[in-house]
Amino acid sequence: MPNSRWRDGPEDGRYLRPYAITRGRTHHSQHGFALITHVVTRSDDEVQPSHLEPEATQILELCRNRAMAVAEIAAELNLPVSVVKVLCGDLLDASLVLVQAPPGRDNQPSVEVIERVINAIREL
Repeated sequence: MPNSRWRDGPEDGRYLRPYAITRGRTHHSQHGFALITHVVTRSDDEVQPSHLEPEATQILELCRNRAMAVAEIAAELNLPVSVVKVLCGDLLDASLVLVQAPPGRDNQPSVEVIERVINAIREL
């Protein structure tokens, strides 16, 4: 039997489409998330969710005790990654989560530095 959380109603057999969860959005207008972007719920005294989608509430609960990558959240909740990215963007806008994005290309070491480190390790 298909997963019941995608059902629109228990007796009618209709399915809730992922785009309905995000109100038709396929990406967030202000935030871009990589698959390895980590999300963690802000501490309990700071979090005051109001009128959240059930899936957004699930994300908050899942990330309450530890930071999780966007890909992990999607797998754990059985949601498409694009849906999780939109919902995490909404949660970030509402200041309900903290996000740690992977370093950008500017912050990565150059190939030359990596080669020097590898050569120095080989000399040990």
